[in-house]
Amino acid sequence: MGLKMDLHIHSTCSDGTMTPVELVRKYYQEEYGLIALTDHDGIDGVKTAQIAGEALGISVISGIELGTELPDGPELHILGYYIDIGNPALNETLAELRKTRAERNRKLLDVLRSMGYNLTEEDLKQRPDQVYVGKPNFALALQKKGYVESPEDAFAPGKFLESPEAKAVRRERITAQKAIELINGAGGIASLAHPMKIKGIGEKGSEDFFHRLEEIVKQLKKAGLKGLECFHPSATHEQGIALVKLAEKYKLHVTEGSDYHGPEFEPHQ
Repeated sequence: MGLKMDLHIHSTCSDGTMTPVELVRKYYQEEYGLIALTDHDGIDGVKTAQIAGEALGISVISGIELGTELPDGPELHILGYYIDIGNPALNETLAELRKTRAERNRKLLDVLRSMGYNLTEEDLKQRPDQVYVGKPNFALALQKKGYVESPEDAFAPGKFLESPEAKAVRRERITAQKAIELINGAGGIASLAHPMKIKGIGEKGSEDFFHRLEEIVKQLKKAGLKGLECFHPSATHEQGIALVKLAEKYKLHVTEGSDYHGPEFEPHQ
C-alpha cells in the first residue's frame, strides 16, 4: 500500500453517504495506506471500519469530530485520533450530544417548514437504520424534494440552511477544552479541524484572522491540543503552509484530511 493518508472522513454513521465498509474499500482501491474515520459526535462506525481495514490491509485509526465552542467565542471542531471507543466518559458525553442534536433538528425542521419547505423527520433519513442526522442530511432531503438541484445549493449564502432564520437555530455544544479533555482522557490525540473554516475571527486568511487564530491555538494548546489540521479543502496551498508554520511554532502535529462526505458532496465540501 502507498503512504497516502486521509485523516478526516465521514460515513453513514454521521452525515456521510457511504458506509464505513464502503469507505475503507474506496480508500483501499485508491491505494491509501492510512485513514481515520472521524464521524461527527459519534464512534459507531469505527469498529466495522477497522475490521474491514484489517481484511484489506489498510490502517484505520479510531477517530471522531466533536462540534464545540469557546466560552467567549466561535464554534470550533475538534478531531480526536487513536481514541479508546469504549471509554465511559466519552460515551456518556456522546449520548448527551445525541439528545441536543435531535432537539436542534426538530427546531430546524420547523424553521424550514415555516419557509415553505415541507420536510418531515422521515425525509431526513437516507436509510432505515439511520441514527445521526446532520445538516448535510437536510441538504439531501431538500434535493430529494426538488427544492434544490444539488446538496451544495442548500448551503447557498443567505438561503435555506444558511438563511438567518435557520442559522439562528443553535444547539448546545460542549466547550473545546472539554472536548480535548475527553479525547485525551480516552487516550487520544486532539487536533483542531479546518482552521480556515472558523467564523467570527476576521476575514478568512487576513492578518487579523491569523492573529486571532493563533490566540485560539495558544489557548487550546494549554488545554492539551496536540495537532492542527493544516491541509483541508478549505485552505489554499499558501494558507496550508502558514498553518504548518503555526503548528511548528506551538509544537503541534500537522494533520491533513479531505472531510469526505461521499460522492454527492464532491468536489466541494
